[in-house]
Amino acid sequence: MPQKPSRTARIEGRIAPDALLIVKRAAELQGRSVSDFVIDSALTMAQKAIEETHIVRLAVEDQRGIAESILHPPPLTASMERAIGRYKRLIKTSR
Repeated sequence: MPQKPSRTARIEGRIAPDALLIVKRAAELQGRSVSDFVIDSALTMAQKAIEETHIVRLAVEDQRGIAESILHPPPLTASMERAIGRYKRLIKTSR
């Protein structure tokens, strides 16, 4: 279980009165303080935003195209073959 930090940071923001009423009501329904509710909600949304940037979503057609390219890659071009040869020579001489 992760330890809670011994210090906290302060965050401030402005909210429209009607939005505050909704937040207060939601916090009340969960038996939490407004501060706790807002912090937990912000943290949840922040984690979701971060996770979504790490997920690549592709259409089924695109998924098939990637799988096909992995399973049946195109033949190497002459310049790729030369680059592989140079790389292998470089690795041999550096050992």
